[in-house]
Amino acid sequence: MPGMTTERTETTPRVDPSTTSGEREALEQWLDFHRATLAQKCEGLDDAQLRTPSAPPSDLNLLGLVRHMAEVERGWFRRVLAGEEAAWIYSTEEDRDRDIHATDEDTYEEAHATWQGEIARARTLAAGRDLDDLALGRHRTGRPFNLRWIYLHMIEEYARHNGHADLIRERIDGATGD
Repeated sequence: MPGMTTERTETTPRVDPSTTSGEREALEQWLDFHRATLAQKCEGLDDAQLRTPSAPPSDLNLLGLVRHMAEVERGWFRRVLAGEEAAWIYSTEEDRDRDIHATDEDTYEEAHATWQGEIARARTLAAGRDLDDLALGRHRTGRPFNLRWIYLHMIEEYARHNGHADLIRERIDGATGD
Protein backbone atom coordinates (compact mmCIF):
# COMPACT_ATOMS: atom_id res chain seq x y z
CA MET A 1 0.00 0.00 0.00
CA PRO A 2 1.17 3.58 -0.57
CA GLY A 3 3.16 5.03 2.29
CA MET A 4 3.97 1.63 3.78
CA THR A 5 7.57 1.10 4.74
CA THR A 6 9.56 -1.81 6.09
CA GLU A 7 11.92 0.38 8.10
CA ARG A 8 10.92 -1.45 11.29
CA THR A 9 10.23 -5.07 10.49
CA GLU A 10 10.84 -6.79 13.82
CA THR A 11 7.78 -8.43 15.24
CA THR A 12 6.92 -7.92 18.87
CA PRO A 13 5.93 -11.25 20.38
CA ARG A 14 2.44 -11.30 21.84
CA VAL A 15 1.32 -14.23 23.94
CA ASP A 16 -2.37 -14.95 24.47
CA PRO A 17 -3.15 -14.96 28.18
CA SER A 18 -3.86 -18.33 29.73
CA THR A 19 -7.49 -19.26 30.23
CA THR A 20 -6.72 -21.14 33.47
CA SER A 21 -4.21 -18.98 35.33
CA GLY A 22 -4.57 -17.54 38.79
CA GLU A 23 -5.52 -13.93 39.40
CA ARG A 24 -2.10 -12.30 39.49
CA GLU A 25 -0.78 -14.26 36.54
CA ALA A 26 -3.91 -13.38 34.55
CA LEU A 27 -3.56 -9.67 35.34
CA GLU A 28 0.11 -9.62 34.38
CA GLN A 29 -0.50 -11.64 31.20
CA TRP A 30 -3.34 -9.37 30.06
CA LEU A 31 -1.26 -6.27 30.76
CA ASP A 32 1.67 -7.67 28.78
CA PHE A 33 -0.71 -8.69 25.97
CA HIS A 34 -1.96 -5.12 25.66
CA ARG A 35 1.55 -3.67 25.88
CA ALA A 36 2.61 -5.92 22.99
CA THR A 37 -0.50 -5.00 21.01
CA LEU A 38 0.43 -1.31 21.06
CA ALA A 39 3.98 -2.13 19.97
CA GLN A 40 2.66 -4.24 17.09
CA LYS A 41 0.42 -1.40 15.91
CA CYS A 42 3.55 0.72 15.47
CA GLU A 43 5.66 -1.83 13.63
CA GLY A 44 6.64 -1.25 10.02
CA LEU A 45 5.95 2.49 10.11
CA ASP A 46 8.42 5.35 9.86
CA ASP A 47 8.44 8.32 12.24
CA ALA A 48 6.35 10.50 9.91
CA GLN A 49 3.66 7.83 9.71
CA LEU A 50 3.77 7.35 13.48
CA ARG A 51 3.08 11.10 13.85
CA THR A 52 0.04 10.91 11.53
CA PRO A 53 -3.01 12.12 13.45
CA SER A 54 -6.15 10.05 13.66
CA ALA A 55 -8.72 12.43 12.17
CA PRO A 56 -9.40 16.14 12.57
CA PRO A 57 -9.82 17.78 14.95
CA SER A 58 -7.91 15.18 17.02
CA ASP A 59 -4.12 15.22 16.97
CA LEU A 60 -3.87 11.75 18.53
CA ASN A 61 -1.18 9.65 16.83
CA LEU A 62 0.68 6.37 17.39
CA LEU A 63 3.93 8.02 18.50
CA GLY A 64 1.95 10.11 20.96
CA LEU A 65 0.20 7.00 22.28
CA VAL A 66 3.54 5.30 22.97
CA ARG A 67 4.82 8.42 24.73
CA HIS A 68 1.55 8.70 26.67
CA MET A 69 1.78 5.10 27.84
CA ALA A 70 5.35 5.69 29.02
CA GLU A 71 3.95 8.53 31.15
CA VAL A 72 1.08 6.34 32.39
CA GLU A 73 3.43 3.46 33.32
CA ARG A 74 5.66 5.92 35.19
CA GLY A 75 2.76 7.60 36.91
CA TRP A 76 1.02 4.51 38.23
CA PHE A 77 3.98 2.31 39.06
CA ARG A 78 6.71 4.74 40.04
CA ARG A 79 4.79 7.69 41.47
CA VAL A 80 1.73 5.98 42.91
CA LEU A 81 2.72 2.37 43.66
CA ALA A 82 6.31 3.00 44.79
CA GLY A 83 5.94 6.60 45.96
CA GLU A 84 8.91 7.75 43.87
CA GLU A 85 9.45 11.40 43.03
CA ALA A 86 9.65 10.73 39.30
CA ALA A 87 9.39 13.78 37.03
CA TRP A 88 7.17 13.75 33.98
CA ILE A 89 8.93 12.46 30.89
CA TYR A 90 7.24 14.56 28.22
CA SER A 91 4.48 16.63 29.80
CA THR A 92 5.21 20.17 30.89
CA GLU A 93 3.34 22.87 32.82
CA GLU A 94 2.80 24.67 29.50
CA ASP A 95 1.59 21.55 27.69
CA ARG A 96 0.16 18.82 29.89
CA ASP A 97 -0.48 16.75 26.73
CA ARG A 98 3.06 17.13 25.39
CA ASP A 99 3.29 13.34 25.36
CA ILE A 100 0.62 13.25 22.63
CA HIS A 101 1.92 16.35 20.85
CA ALA A 102 4.90 14.76 19.12
CA THR A 103 7.03 17.10 17.00
CA ASP A 104 9.24 16.40 13.99
CA GLU A 105 12.19 16.10 16.39
CA ASP A 106 10.54 13.36 18.44
CA THR A 107 11.42 9.81 17.37
CA TYR A 108 9.89 6.41 17.85
CA GLU A 109 13.31 5.01 18.72
CA GLU A 110 13.52 7.29 21.77
CA ALA A 111 9.85 6.90 22.72
CA HIS A 112 9.95 3.10 22.42
CA ALA A 113 13.13 2.85 24.49
CA THR A 114 11.66 5.13 27.16
CA TRP A 115 8.38 3.20 27.20
CA GLN A 116 10.15 -0.15 27.47
CA GLY A 117 12.30 1.23 30.30
CA GLU A 118 9.18 2.28 32.19
CA ILE A 119 7.61 -1.14 31.61
CA ALA A 120 10.73 -2.86 32.97
CA ARG A 121 10.70 -0.58 36.03
CA ALA A 122 6.98 -1.24 36.55
CA ARG A 123 7.57 -5.00 36.52
CA THR A 124 10.37 -4.65 39.06
CA LEU A 125 8.30 -2.45 41.37
CA ALA A 126 5.26 -4.76 41.22
CA ALA A 127 7.19 -8.00 41.60
CA GLY A 128 7.70 -7.81 45.35
CA ARG A 129 4.18 -6.74 46.21
CA ASP A 130 0.94 -8.60 46.83
CA LEU A 131 -2.19 -7.60 44.91
CA ASP A 132 -3.75 -6.24 48.12
CA ASP A 133 -0.71 -4.11 49.02
CA LEU A 134 -1.54 -0.42 49.11
CA ALA A 135 0.52 1.99 47.07
CA LEU A 136 3.17 3.98 48.93
CA GLY A 137 2.48 7.16 46.98
CA ARG A 138 -0.71 9.05 46.32
CA HIS A 139 -2.61 9.77 43.17
CA ARG A 140 -3.73 13.36 42.57
CA THR A 141 -7.16 12.34 43.92
CA GLY A 142 -5.61 11.46 47.28
CA ARG A 143 -7.35 8.08 47.23
CA PRO A 144 -5.47 4.90 48.18
CA PHE A 145 -4.92 2.24 45.49
CA ASN A 146 -3.82 -1.35 45.77
CA LEU A 147 -1.74 -3.17 43.15
CA ARG A 148 -4.78 -5.11 41.90
CA TRP A 149 -6.58 -1.85 41.07
CA ILE A 150 -3.48 -0.47 39.34
CA TYR A 151 -3.18 -3.60 37.19
CA LEU A 152 -6.86 -3.44 36.25
CA HIS A 153 -6.62 0.25 35.44
CA MET A 154 -3.53 -0.27 33.29
CA ILE A 155 -5.29 -3.05 31.33
CA GLU A 156 -8.24 -0.70 30.77
CA GLU A 157 -5.95 2.17 29.76
CA TYR A 158 -4.09 0.06 27.20
CA ALA A 159 -7.28 -1.54 25.87
CA ARG A 160 -8.87 1.87 25.29
CA HIS A 161 -5.80 3.28 23.59
CA ASN A 162 -5.28 0.11 21.54
CA GLY A 163 -8.73 0.76 20.09
CA HIS A 164 -7.49 4.20 19.08
CA ALA A 165 -4.31 2.62 17.69
CA ASP A 166 -6.38 0.21 15.55
CA LEU A 167 -8.18 3.10 13.88
CA ILE A 168 -5.06 5.23 13.46
CA ARG A 169 -3.10 2.34 11.91
CA GLU A 170 -5.94 1.53 9.52
CA ARG A 171 -6.01 5.19 8.45
CA ILE A 172 -2.26 5.19 7.80
CA ASP A 173 -1.90 2.08 5.65
CA GLY A 174 -5.09 0.06 5.79
CA ALA A 175 -3.62 -2.53 8.17
CA THR A 176 -6.23 -4.09 10.44
CA GLY A 177 -6.27 -6.90 12.93
CA ASP A 178 -6.14 -7.52 16.63
